[in-house]
Amino acid sequence: MSDHDRPFGFCVLAADARTLAALEFGSVLDAVAGHASTQPGAARVRGLRPAAVRTGDTVAREVIRAEHERVGAARRLLAGEEPWPSAPIPDVGAAIERLGVAGSRWTGAELRAGATLLASARVTAASLKGAASRGTDLAALAALAAALPDAPDAEAEIDRVVDDAGAVRDSASPELRRLRRQMRGAEADLIRLLEKVMGGLDARFRVDDASVTMRNGRWVIPVRREGRGAVGGIVHDASGSGATVFVEPPAAVEFGNRIREIEAAESREVERILAAATETLRPLAPQLAGALDALTELDSLVARARFALHYRCEPPALVMPADGVQVVEGKHPLLVVQAQREVVPFDLSLEPGERTLLVSGPNTGGKTVLLKALALLSLMAQAGVPPTVGAGSTIPLFDRVFADIGDEQSIEASLSTFSGHIRNLVEVMEHASAESLVLADELGSGTDPTEGAAIAGAVIEALTARGTMTVATTHLGALKDLAHEVPGVVNASLQFDERELAPTYRLLKGIPGRSYGIQIARRLHMHRAIISRAEERVPEADRAAEALLADMEIRQRALEERERNVAVREESYAARAARMAERERHVSDRERAFERDARVASRRYILDARREIEGVIAALRSADSAHVADAAAAARRTAERLLASEREAARALDEAEAAGAIQAGEARAARGTAEARDRGGAGLAVGDDVTVSSLGGATAQVLEIRGDELVVVAGSLRTTVRRGSVSRSGRRHLDAADRVAVAGSAPEMDARPEVDLRGMRAAEVDDALLRALDSAVRADLRMLRIIHGKGTGALRDRVGELLHGDPRVRSYRLGAWNEGGAGVTVAEIA
Repeated sequence: MSDHDRPFGFCVLAADARTLAALEFGSVLDAVAGHASTQPGAARVRGLRPAAVRTGDTVAREVIRAEHERVGAARRLLAGEEPWPSAPIPDVGAAIERLGVAGSRWTGAELRAGATLLASARVTAASLKGAASRGTDLAALAALAAALPDAPDAEAEIDRVVDDAGAVRDSASPELRRLRRQMRGAEADLIRLLEKVMGGLDARFRVDDASVTMRNGRWVIPVRREGRGAVGGIVHDASGSGATVFVEPPAAVEFGNRIREIEAAESREVERILAAATETLRPLAPQLAGALDALTELDSLVARARFALHYRCEPPALVMPADGVQVVEGKHPLLVVQAQREVVPFDLSLEPGERTLLVSGPNTGGKTVLLKALALLSLMAQAGVPPTVGAGSTIPLFDRVFADIGDEQSIEASLSTFSGHIRNLVEVMEHASAESLVLADELGSGTDPTEGAAIAGAVIEALTARGTMTVATTHLGALKDLAHEVPGVVNASLQFDERELAPTYRLLKGIPGRSYGIQIARRLHMHRAIISRAEERVPEADRAAEALLADMEIRQRALEERERNVAVREESYAARAARMAERERHVSDRERAFERDARVASRRYILDARREIEGVIAALRSADSAHVADAAAAARRTAERLLASEREAARALDEAEAAGAIQAGEARAARGTAEARDRGGAGLAVGDDVTVSSLGGATAQVLEIRGDELVVVAGSLRTTVRRGSVSRSGRRHLDAADRVAVAGSAPEMDARPEVDLRGMRAAEVDDALLRALDSAVRADLRMLRIIHGKGTGALRDRVGELLHGDPRVRSYRLGAWNEGGAGVTVAEIA
């Protein structure tokens, strides 16, 4: 086995070539490779192979884990604010190997390719460094970043020697400049001489509209064949008809020889210059090889990350087969890539003790697709490719995958279909372990149903007892009973719409499927008498079993409908509870406001009463009556007591409101701090003021923390930004009332500096591009990078039409070499 065919360079393969072909694993890799920016990167993706994992093999598990961490780092790169540069990777592997041979010399084109490699390494290293400085976690890519050399002197030397086309520049040396100047002068003199000779020819020997030309490296004039003797000299060529010959006159021979001498001197000087430039690069051979490998590997990782982002692949937990299976929203990767409509996902949970899944049901129901999808999800994970699953999935890693799928008939090998299946099962029984995955499509078919069911049942019993994870499809009713006879065997089916007689592709665990053969025959208008007789010939036990299965399916659908209704009802109840809580809060606030107003009015009334009492007391004092003085003192004490009581009540109300506000603020702060801590956001909390670099240094307020992203509001603009693009602001914090008012009025927006249109239809392109322009304008972005791919150019032309007539676009152009080239259009926002 060559290194190219090994997973990650050295691990053992988890499946042989026949199994990978049966599962169409190569087509999956082709789909992933389509997201690469360069041919070397795409080739690296196509060379991926699943690594076998066994219990105790920590090396293979660590390799797979590290590979998925690198893909995760690439995903974070693509999600960053700055677009990832699609740096070109020239094919200079063979040329770099020649640097190890003393005296070898690179051509001008190879030197230019070497300079391109160094420039790509420099640009990529700068992008990685910039992303890391903005807080992106790129620790998994540290080794690749370290392999990217920075050799500006070598770049400059190559650029001084050769131009962009790989031709040696005149300025490469004073001698070369002198020789080429001398060459141009000699050729000009020779051409003038030949034109003079041609002008002096007799009209009979001239060729109409003829001019001085070159044949076999010599300057010549065209002459009619009959005038050859009149001109003399050397004939270097003739026309197709032979009527015209191309002659070098005697007077031009010496000029031509002189030009040849100058050409030879020029060639020697060019070779000397190329050799000197090659010697400049020879000490850098290891760095060049490392840069080529690192850039190729980075493009491979970015291709896998783009695939994962495009198809919403969530990183699964990777476990051993004994830990079971938990697939959430799993999809067959090729169906996702090729789908013309939404693919129905499947959920599957196998507990550690459940080792065999028997899938039954009608033809065209999706059983084989499910079989392949389960295997491909694990093989993709073991090859370092994100599997097409949702969040919360647990994918087992196998030591080997066996697949008995399709027609194994072979005339050359004298094998019938049944013999081919048996040969595969023999191999499975010899080599499958408790950490293997076995796929068997239509197990027990191709022979007498009774004997086929007996053989299939014995195989399933043996594999289940061995602990091998087995997924098999079957139409044989006898095998469905194994779930009740053999511990570890579980029935499953793919839901079928009995009314429409069409598959729904929803997996039902625990319920065996029906064949629907008679129903399909009735739907296709088979004669009624034949249908009736067929139903009579079905054994009573089988009819009872079919009726039981039909009843179970009806109950399952009713249960699913009830669960959906309950979920909707719970969501409605939660929304209603939130509304009630908000209403109670408003009512409580209003009650406190009313009570406060009442206290203020009461205080004012008592103060007015006190003033009146004081006036009466002053009037009575003039009467100088002791009795009146005592009554006045008593009235004053009563008024003071009432006023003090009202003051105390008002103060208690104010203190209660302040305590409630403090507790609410502390609760909000605690929730924000806990959320930031749980998501790795130590240092920032909800309500903090920050400076956002991607908004031109504008000051904004944190409204919500979502992992590596923050929802902020700046003025009337609400948007989502990366955590690395913000820094804490010294501006004062807004109080709670201000925060609520601002948060409730700001529209939410998620603007990104690029939009990927690849794979979209024309109508989808218009909608996606216009939405991206709207977001870019609202977010005040200066540039929008539009990825449409190269292909036939239809997408690129449509993008140009849309941008040309849009007043929001100041200008647009094709991407530079480090921006994606002709596969990208860069629009400048007005």
